[in-house]
Amino acid sequence: MGLGWDEAVYVSQVSGHAPAAFFSAPRARGISLLVAPVASWSSSTELLRVYLALLSGLGLFLALRAWRGLFPVRVLALAGALFATLWVTVFYGPEVMPNYWVAIGALTGVGCLLRAQADRSDRAALWGLGASAALLAWMRPTDAVWVTLPLLALLVCLRRWWRPRSLAVLVAGLATGAVGWIVEAYVSFGGLGARLADASRIQGGLGWNIAIGDQLRSLRGQTLCRPCTGSIPAPELIAWWFALPLLAALGLVVAVRSRRTARTLLPLACATTASIPYLFMIGYAAPRFLLPFYALLAIPVADALIHLVTTTRRAWRPVAVTLVALAMAGHLAVQYAVLKDAVDGSTASRRDWAGTASELHRLGVRPPCVVSGSEALPIAFYAGCASAQTHGHNASTTGADIQRTAQHTPTAALAAAEDEPPGYAQGWSSHRFGDLRIHVSPAARDQVPNGTGS
Repeated sequence: MGLGWDEAVYVSQVSGHAPAAFFSAPRARGISLLVAPVASWSSSTELLRVYLALLSGLGLFLALRAWRGLFPVRVLALAGALFATLWVTVFYGPEVMPNYWVAIGALTGVGCLLRAQADRSDRAALWGLGASAALLAWMRPTDAVWVTLPLLALLVCLRRWWRPRSLAVLVAGLATGAVGWIVEAYVSFGGLGARLADASRIQGGLGWNIAIGDQLRSLRGQTLCRPCTGSIPAPELIAWWFALPLLAALGLVVAVRSRRTARTLLPLACATTASIPYLFMIGYAAPRFLLPFYALLAIPVADALIHLVTTTRRAWRPVAVTLVALAMAGHLAVQYAVLKDAVDGSTASRRDWAGTASELHRLGVRPPCVVSGSEALPIAFYAGCASAQTHGHNASTTGADIQRTAQHTPTAALAAAEDEPPGYAQGWSSHRFGDLRIHVSPAARDQVPNGTGS
C-alpha cells in the first residue's frame, strides 16, 4: 500500500520528498519522529513498511515481556497471538499511525507498574513505567491521560498502593512525552486550551455521543467511518467483538478465585477508560482508536481461554479444547478476510492518488509546486508538492495567497468533475482526469514539454 492521508501528514514532517503538510491540533509528532530514521533519507514505502513491521513486532514482544512473572508464559504467548492476529493490528502495525504505539505503551506501562508495586527494588520496572508513559504522551497526549487515569487514581487514592517513586516516575514520563505538544500549543495554536478546543472541533465536538454502533459498522474493514452510515456487519464479522468483554469478565472471575485480582482488574480498568472517548464521546469511528483497548484486554481474555481448556474434567477436556480451537480458527479466518478487504480498498484509493500525482506532473505541476482543493493533501505529497487549503480542518492559507503564489509557482486546484473551479482558479486551464477536474495555473505551462499538454 502507498501512504494514506494521515500517513502523508506525519511522514511529510520529516521527509525530503515533499514540504511538510499542515499539522492540525489533534496530531502529535511522536510517530513522525519514530519513522524519521528511515523517512528522512528514503522515500521508499516498502522500506518504511518493513521497518515498522519489525519495530512493531519488537514492541509487542517487549510489552509482553514486562508481564513476565505476573502471568504464566503460556497466557502471555496466547495474549500476544490474540492481539497480533486482529486485522486492525496487522493493518496498523506497519502504518505510520500512532494508535498501535499507544497500545504498546499502555500494555507495557500497566505491566511495569504492577511489577514495581510487587517489588520495590525492581528498578527495571520503574524505568519501563517512565518510558512507556513517555511513549504514550509522545504519540497521543490526550489518549495518555485516559489510559493512565486508573494508575494515577490508585497511586494517589489508595494507601496500600501509595508509592511516591512510582507516582513520580509515571508523572515524569507523561510530562516528558507531552512537553513538546504543550510547547507547540502555545507557539502555534494560541495556548493549551485553544489547542484542545481546536482538536475537539476537528473531531466533531467531543461530548456525550454513543459511538458503539459506529465502531461496529467500522469492523467490516473501514479504516474511517465518518459519517458512519449503513447497516451493522454480518454477525460472523462482529461476534468476536461481543465475545471480548464476556471473556474478559471470565478472566476477572478466574483472577479473583486465584487471589490475583489486581493483575487482571488494573488492565481491565485502563482498557475501559481508554475506550470511553471513542465509544461515548465522539461522533464517528475508526477501528484503530480501540487498539489500546484490545491490547489491554488480551491478557485477561487469554487467561480465560487457558482456564476453559485446562480446568474442565478430564473426560470433557478434549471437547473444550476442540471447541475453543474451532472458535479460534473461525475467528482467524474472519480477521484475515476483513483484512484483505481493508487492504484492497485502501490500496485502490492510494493508487488513485498516485495516478493523479502523475497527471499533475504531466500537466507541468512539478516541484516546487502547490496543490489545493479536493484531497489535495495526500495527492500533493505523492506529487512532491506543498498542500494548501483555504477552508476545512486543514485550512492553512487564503485564496489571495494562492493566487499570488500561482503567479510564479506551478499550482493546481483539484475539484470534483461537476464542480466549478474555486474563485482563485478562475481563468486557469482546466483538465478532466477521472472523477476530478484539475485547474492548472499559467505558471505550470512553462513546465510542460512541447506536445504533452492537453
